[in-house]
Amino acid sequence: MYAIISDGEHQYRVEEGQTFQIQRHDLSEDATTFEFDHVLMVGDIEDGPKIGQPALEGAKVVATILGEIKGDKITVQKFRRRKHYSRKTGHRQRYLKLKVDKIEH
Repeated sequence: MYAIISDGEHQYRVEEGQTFQIQRHDLSEDATTFEFDHVLMVGDIEDGPKIGQPALEGAKVVATILGEIKGDKITVQKFRRRKHYSRKTGHRQRYLKLKVDKIEH
């Protein structure tokens, strides 16, 4: 069984037991689970897919929070020739790593 969930502007295809990462959210210190209420589609081999308009009512995906991770470093270089101008900055995006426990529909 799989589900397509929406989190902010991103959509993810998840299955039970899968680990994936999403954009970082501000959560409390004691939070151990994360619930996705905006489920767009649930696919099942026996019953076939169930598609929401735009989301399925009563469906949710429950995931366990594994921790916060950082993505790869992105280097931004600006340069203007013959103007004595160059800037170099970097950025590392922070993500939240999750493991899907169950898909309810």
